[in-house]
Formats: sequence, structure tokens, C-alpha cells
Amino acid sequence: MQATAVQMNIVWEDKSANIERIRTLLDGVSLAPGGLVVLPEMALVGFTMNLEVADEGESRTGEAFMARYARERGVYLIGGVVGRAADGRGLNQSVTFDPDGREIARYTKIHPFRYAGETDHYAPGTEVVTFKWHDTIVAPTVCFDLRFPELYRKAVVHHGATVLVVIANFPAPRWMHWVTLLQARAIENQAYVIGVNRCGSDPNVPYSGRSMIVDPKGIIRADAGDGPGICQFDLDMDALKAYRERFPALEDVRDALLPPRPATS
Repeated sequence: MQATAVQMNIVWEDKSANIERIRTLLDGVSLAPGGLVVLPEMALVGFTMNLEVADEGESRTGEAFMARYARERGVYLIGGVVGRAADGRGLNQSVTFDPDGREIARYTKIHPFRYAGETDHYAPGTEVVTFKWHDTIVAPTVCFDLRFPELYRKAVVHHGATVLVVIANFPAPRWMHWVTLLQARAIENQAYVIGVNRCGSDPNVPYSGRSMIVDPKGIIRADAGDGPGICQFDLDMDALKAYRERFPALEDVRDALLPPRPATS
């Protein structure tokens, strides 16, 4: 099962330019039918608090492009977009389209980044979201979520996730945290982790890239480095299952320490 991380230098607040950059990065790349392609957080505008520019609005420019591209290439595609909450604040979201261009998952960032003022402009999400990628359950998350291990544990234990996706605009000064936490989430959950960060810089901070795919033992299997580019890896879900059976650490999770299970009908 091919996973593709798309690391890009996002043009500040320019959706059209970023659509072209995504196409430039991906059009010459071999993508396996039904593979998973992942774009960064706020992939079409950068980490902006300017909701008038970032909001998808009625035109849904970014989402329409992502749906169309998923259909053109016959892949599952995850990308970061901005919606609106009922109170007028933004919603920092990860949206997923299937190979038919249908939206199959929409996750809202549960932990807006207070340190950068995101909580003043964006409302937090409240729900863990997963979707099926073939026979595998994937849990999408966004950037600052990475620092909250309970979110990922809930996705794995309560929702059965075996692939965890983190889309981000994670600044260069904390690059070591990014790498270490991606590996930690993989190790503690015995899951593949796909972390997709941007590179370059915006008017506020530089970004170090380091998009990567980490296996369930915490080994980095693909790393995009610090510039624009693609990294890919074929996830071996049979090997993951065998590893969990051979070393059944998740069987000792204490449910009382987790957030409540979702209600069942």
C-alpha cells in the first residue's frame, strides 16, 4: 500500500499558485492506483489567520482541486483546508477524498496552536475521525495535535487505526520535536505514522520540512529532507499485524486512562 508525502514550500495566501506547485510536484511521480497521497496543513494558503483568504467559502476552490486530482490519479488524497465554524471562527481541517473524488472524511484540528494565536481565530474540533483505506483504518490529525498522545491512543484503541497521519506547518526551531514525536506516536501505538510538513518560510517563521513515514517500530522509512519534494513508502500491513501479535503491548492499555469510548447505538 503506497503512501506518498508531498512536501511543498507553500506560497503565502495564494491558492492558485499552490495548486500549481502541487501539480508540479506530483504530475511526474508514479502513484500506485488506490495509494494514499498526503498534502500539508493549510496546503493552499499557509498557516494564516486571515480567514477571508483562507476560508474555502462557497467556491470550495481547494477542495474541488483535491477531489478532481484524486479522481484523475485514482488515489486517496488528504489535504489541509480551512472551513468556518458556526460562531464565525475558522476550522483548521484535514479533508480526504477517495479515487472517485468523493469526500470520505473531514477532521477538524482538536488542538489549535494557542502559542501562535490560532485559538483566537480557529475553533477546536471535538471528534476523532477515521476512514477506511482499503482494509486499513487511517486517523488524520493536524500539526499541534502531535503533542497530545491521548488523541492517537484513542484513535488506535477505540477506532482501530493502524495508520496515523499528521499534516503540519511545524516550524524549524522545533524540528527535533517533530521527528521525535512522530517516532514516539509510531512506537507507542505500534502503527505507521505519516507526517507531512511544509518547507520554506512564511512571513512569520521558517520551516524545516522533514516529512517522513515511520514504521511501527519507530524506524524512519522515508524522509523528504528540507526542500520541496516527495517521499514514498509501501506500507506492509501484514508485517504490522504480525508485529502486534508477536509483541502485544496494546493489550495492556488501561481503558480507564483513556477518554470515554464513543456511544454506540
